[in-house]
Amino acid sequence: MAGVFGAEVDRALAVLAAGGTLEGEALADLGAMFTDSFGSGTIGLRWDRLSSERGEAHFDAVAALHQPSGIVHGGVWCAVVESMASVCGALTALPRGMVCVGAHNATDFLRPHREGRVLGVATPIHVGRTQQLWQVELSRASDGKALARGQVRLANIDPAQLGG
Repeated sequence: MAGVFGAEVDRALAVLAAGGTLEGEALADLGAMFTDSFGSGTIGLRWDRLSSERGEAHFDAVAALHQPSGIVHGGVWCAVVESMASVCGALTALPRGMVCVGAHNATDFLRPHREGRVLGVATPIHVGRTQQLWQVELSRASDGKALARGQVRLANIDPAQLGG
């Protein structure tokens, strides 16, 4: 898949393959890969750091993300878990000429949250030839308390299988 997503992605993949970390400007170069209308748009998910063994991102919980009782909607937790696992998984699959698609998302909501920064950390549990399993933990930036955690199983597939 080299070159398919552009020179910036190829450079980023080379840094990760060498055991490096992407942050700051190196992440800014990957903007197109992280831009989607829901995760980065509606929710406001922003990436802080990526390596082959860890992804870190954040978003700010605001009233637009609340369910009727005034706390962050459970679907937001699921979407952030899915987005973080998918981006990390994609960076693992791309060097092998594969893409990854979500196969299962199990997210647990641990405590309610209204407003303020939420930190996310994604780590691989298993990265195999045909599938990956990632764990994502979301916590309050103000005190580090866990808000939600989830696991996403991704299937590594040939891009031709995506259909039209």
